[in-house]
Amino acid sequence: MNVQSILGHKGNEVATIAQTATLRDATDLLTRRRIGALVVSGDGQAINGILSERDIVIRIAAGGLDALTSTVGSVMSTDVVTCACGDGVDRLMELMTERRIRHLPVVDDRGLLAGIVSIGDVVKARLAELELENRALADYITGH
Repeated sequence: MNVQSILGHKGNEVATIAQTATLRDATDLLTRRRIGALVVSGDGQAINGILSERDIVIRIAAGGLDALTSTVGSVMSTDVVTCACGDGVDRLMELMTERRIRHLPVVDDRGLLAGIVSIGDVVKARLAELELENRALADYITGH
């Protein structure tokens, strides 16, 4: 299974936020959408950064609740790891494990935002692969 098939099941909608928004705005959006990260983008296509729950918690731990008035741009991670539609689940697991991240924006051939996959999406895809392999082996053994 690859990123394209994951997006085919979950959709390619991505929650984005502007660099000028506050962390309070970001936490409201994260809570409302029940997600763990926002892609920072001014136009919904170019990726300027990514903001995770972890980034917000670290800023609040350092500066208290006043940190919620900070801008997204001052807190976001700018070293954004991305993946492509053709990348397989094994590659996603490798990237997420090595970089200790839980969200990977998907980019198209032009480097523009095409979706996002989370660790939950990757686990679900891998479990589906394993179930399919298990069924194929069972059918082979039983002659079905």
